[in-house]
Amino acid sequence: DPAVLRIGVGASLPADWKRFTDADATTTAFVPDGPTPAGDTALLYFTSGTTNRPKLVQHTHVSYPVGHLSTMWWLGVRPDDVHLNISSPGWAKHAWSSFYSPFLAEATVFVYNYDRFDANTLMEVMDTHHVSTFCAPPTVWRMLIQADLSRLARPPRELVGAGEPLNPEVIDRVREAWGGTIRDGFGQTEMTACIGNSPGQTVKVGSMGRPLPGYPVVLLDPSTGEVVEDEGEIALDLAQPPLGLMAGYYDDPEKTAESRAGGFHHTGDIAVRDADGYLTYIGRSDDVFKASDYKISPFELESVLLEHDLVVEAAVIPSPDPTRLAVPKAYVCLTPDAGADEAAAARAVFGYAHERLSSHLWVRIIEFVPELPKTISGKIRRVELRARESARVAAGDEARQHRDRDYR
Repeated sequence: DPAVLRIGVGASLPADWKRFTDADATTTAFVPDGPTPAGDTALLYFTSGTTNRPKLVQHTHVSYPVGHLSTMWWLGVRPDDVHLNISSPGWAKHAWSSFYSPFLAEATVFVYNYDRFDANTLMEVMDTHHVSTFCAPPTVWRMLIQADLSRLARPPRELVGAGEPLNPEVIDRVREAWGGTIRDGFGQTEMTACIGNSPGQTVKVGSMGRPLPGYPVVLLDPSTGEVVEDEGEIALDLAQPPLGLMAGYYDDPEKTAESRAGGFHHTGDIAVRDADGYLTYIGRSDDVFKASDYKISPFELESVLLEHDLVVEAAVIPSPDPTRLAVPKAYVCLTPDAGADEAAAARAVFGYAHERLSSHLWVRIIEFVPELPKTISGKIRRVELRARESARVAAGDEARQHRDRDYR
């Protein structure tokens, strides 16, 4: 394709490739070689692949460069801010918060490269460089609260979480130490931020906020596809196409049409809306399951487990059960000093969860693991855990399983 510019590094390159080092001799003056239509492709990003194979998302010269005004609004970044976003280059969240939003706000983009995450080092770097706005995925926030948060002498003005919903325990711990509230938000690789707790609004802990400017957010009944008020799939009404929505899935008209069925952009995420219009995340439609005919949201159970002092991370999935169809099982990562006595840890976690959850929501099985499977962008791959559990049950493997009935 002659329209494709290929740039490479190394000693040996094909004849039709440009050398990256040739850029050193290029003039700094920009002379356009032709028009740049707003609808032309500007960026291609892969989705994270939490439930299925990653899809290639096509964004235009408008959808991200201008569409991220909604993300800027949500982040609360201002001119002269020093903005730090924890995200790997190559993923859409990096474009969201390490490029477009701070550039639109005329703020400084601060980049911190590290080989291995260390909470204390991160706080030292933030203090030294006067970071005033900070965005991080839940994995980083959960690791931060395991450290002494008081080491950060000058906490950022704006604290933001994205990637997966934040558990109330994390929000409470950070607020106690830093005096600020982590504001959650929601979006996808396919769009810019479309729901969020923006600065100045009342934050309801556990809620990801309300629709952001320019986004016609609706909830759809997963069975009928009809618009509902209280609980359903998060979708965008394409009768008013938002500026920040993708052009489609690259070279995949079938997937694009599927995502736009019925005149709505379908996210595959389920939320509940309260009387004030605040949306609370329930889970991916693939992750919500039934046990004894009760609908179970993994996030609701995980939020309770994470409140326990011994638990660093948790992921809840259905475990096949001949009587109840499925029972909730939790894969749990313990703090370093809790792993010596798994039986004692299981007893403590079961007891804590049972005191705080209705009986139909009780976690029935716990398996302690050193880490949870995640995408490179930090999202938990529950689909992988479900496959692992189905294989375990089929093989009759009861090793490492802690069942609540054994601890009553």
